Amino acid sequence: MAKKKIQKTNAIRLLDQKKIAYEEQEFAYSEDHVDAVTVAHTLGEEEDEIFKTLVTVGNKTGPVVAVIPGNQELDLKKLAKVSGNKKVEMLPLKDLEATTGYIRGGCSPVGMKKLYPTYFDSSALTHDKVHVSAGKRGLQMSVNPEELASVVRGKFESITAE
Repeated sequence: MAKKKIQKTNAIRLLDQKKIAYEEQEFAYSEDHVDAVTVAHTLGEEEDEIFKTLVTVGNKTGPVVAVIPGNQELDLKKLAKVSGNKKVEMLPLKDLEATTGYIRGGCSPVGMKKLYPTYFDSSALTHDKVHVSAGKRGLQMSVNPEELASVVRGKFESITAE
C-alpha cells in the first residue's frame, strides 16, 4: 500500500535541507484540543516527549522562543534570565502568525519567519527524540533534540517551573 504523501511545511523543508533525520506523525486534531498533552495521548507518546513551542517577548531582545515539555509550565523569570532580558511575557496570540508565520497549535520551533533566540528546556537532552509541531496542526515530527536545536541555534537551559 502506498504511503500517504504528507504536505511539506517550512519546518520539514528546513530539516530536509540540513539533512537531519526525522519522522512525521499525522493525527486528527480538534480546534478545542490543540494542547501538547492531548497530542501525546492521541499519538500514544509520553507527555514529557511532546514539546510545545511558546513564543514570548523580552523587554530587550524582542521575540524569544521557548520549547518545553507539553506537561510542564514555562518559568518566565528563568527564560528572562537566560535570554538576557529583565522580563519576558507571552506574545499575544493575535500577533503569533504575523511574528512566526505559524498559528496556535501548529507553531514549530523550526522555520519561523525569522531566526529568534530559541531555548529548549534542558530535559530534552534526556530523550533520544522529542516530538514538536512540524508547522501545522495535526502534524508532528520526532527528531533528535540536539540536531533540532542546531537548526535554530538553540540553547538548552532549565526554563520550566519546578
